[in-house]
Amino acid sequence: MVSDPVADMLTRIRNATSAGHVTVTVPGSKLLREIARVFKEEGYIDDFQEAPDGPGTKISISLKPRRTGGRAITGLRRISRPGLRVYARKTEIPRVLGGLGTVVLSTSRGLMSGRDALRAGLGGEVVCYIW
Repeated sequence: MVSDPVADMLTRIRNATSAGHVTVTVPGSKLLREIARVFKEEGYIDDFQEAPDGPGTKISISLKPRRTGGRAITGLRRISRPGLRVYARKTEIPRVLGGLGTVVLSTSRGLMSGRDALRAGLGGEVVCYIW
């Protein structure tokens, strides 16, 4: 049992990216599926599939191959954690690396990138940064 599944997912993606793997598998949940959806919409991963695995599910994430200038995912950072929740108002949505990265927010309309939340005029819990 993992106490923080989001941090576990981000660590698995970070390790797989640095090791040069093509895919990574994480235990499935609705929250992790939505995080993978945001990563795909923002262009950090190629695709993801959810498959049954006994009583639960597994999410298989296809990472983008290394580019000539580097990797598609350079860094991941968990911000809001179980011991310390971090929230941002619609006017205080953080910018990652001056706008080069993406912040993932949990809003009242579901998980979305900081750019989408700003367009919708929503704030929420700051889940993670990706760049």
